[in-house]
Amino acid sequence: MFLEPDDDPRADGGFDNNERAMLVGFLGDRRLTFEMKCAGLDAAGMARRSVEPSDLSLLGLLRHLTDVERYWFRHEMAGLDVPNHYGNRDFEEALPDPGLVAAAWETWREEVAFAEQFVESSPDLGVLGEKSGVPLREVLVHMIEEYARHNGHADLLRERIDGRVGQ
Repeated sequence: MFLEPDDDPRADGGFDNNERAMLVGFLGDRRLTFEMKCAGLDAAGMARRSVEPSDLSLLGLLRHLTDVERYWFRHEMAGLDVPNHYGNRDFEEALPDPGLVAAAWETWREEVAFAEQFVESSPDLGVLGEKSGVPLREVLVHMIEEYARHNGHADLLRERIDGRVGQ
């Protein structure tokens, strides 16, 4: 276990009894879970591959989740014509370079901040995305699913890196 239950920053439920609070709360917890899975790792740990021939790594997942955040909130919802940060190179160019890792975290945090501000400023969860008309509530559910799936990958990767499990 990474943290004692009293030290865990996640709410893990108990959100206000409304759709927005629950979806935003669970998405926030899934984002925190991903950060916790990566906590304390150096660049080599972040870039360590799962097993050959896979190029799956925590750094690759970080880069992938960054572009997922960007796509759904900047592109689909806000209608901004922005390219992905990493294109199709999320995993293959996830190298054990401390500067690369720091930049990836900074970029992810910028995308999360944009997403949080977009959701906060939306009058309701029925707001339709500018590109394809997808409702905000669907994007939030999708993002919870996306993080939940990749947190499972991150759990296995972390266990392979240093044996840590939990959170």
